[in-house]
Amino acid sequence: MKIIECPRDAIQGIKDFIPTSSKISYINNLMKVGFHTIDVGSFVSHKAVPQMRDTAKVIDSLEVTDSNTKLLVIIANIRGALEACEFNQISYLGFPLSVSEKFQYRNTNKTINQSLIMVEEVQNICIKNNKELVIYLSMSFGNPYGENYHADLVAELTSKLYNLEIPIIALSDTIGVSNHENISLLFDTLINEYPDVEFGAHFHSNADDSINKIKSAYFNGCRRFDSAIKGYGGCPMAQDNLVGNIDTEQLIQFMKSQNLPCNLLGYDQAVKQFEKIIL
Repeated sequence: MKIIECPRDAIQGIKDFIPTSSKISYINNLMKVGFHTIDVGSFVSHKAVPQMRDTAKVIDSLEVTDSNTKLLVIIANIRGALEACEFNQISYLGFPLSVSEKFQYRNTNKTINQSLIMVEEVQNICIKNNKELVIYLSMSFGNPYGENYHADLVAELTSKLYNLEIPIIALSDTIGVSNHENISLLFDTLINEYPDVEFGAHFHSNADDSINKIKSAYFNGCRRFDSAIKGYGGCPMAQDNLVGNIDTEQLIQFMKSQNLPCNLLGYDQAVKQFEKIIL
């Protein structure tokens, strides 16, 4: 089971700028813990997400030599993809594609169809630069904008991404509306239909619901989970009140309950540093 630790998602909505040196120190500690991947930052508009304006400086200062942990960054356009590909340290580029037309335009200033064309371009850029593209399929479990929503829309977009040979698709609960029924339905259906695709779970959730969401995804075949220490953060592009992420601690406790390997060294130290810097 893969844990994708997401400090980028935890801090991107914080208005007060966190010093670059603090981010570097914190993520360097995370690099020692043993996470599969760390979502370290984004190459997006500094005006839209000012907290991430120092992503390049952060990546250049990370101690990657002695770590097996891989790095992921979020991009929202071709410029961001090209900028991210300049860094050998980065393994994954994450792109937000939404089931919601309104949210897609709010997030990338493009329609879903325009974004699919861009996804194909970004996929080609990734292949040329030895990166892997992760599509975050947002609003996979519901739509807050009054638009038509159905699981078939998620399946339709997944089919188009499969035809583009996208290797990893993270089904994303952007606003915290997923539940046992829709999680089970989507993961069971899509994993069985597309066994060559790695499906991940990116749930925004309050603490009370997190463990049930983890169980629903895991027992329906998901083996890739995004989380954040203390469950902090959410998507500032979706709504004013950040719902929060799956708490990494809950994910760790679930893995232990299933006797799954979970050798995360120095996790408690990372939590203490997070509390010092963020809380």
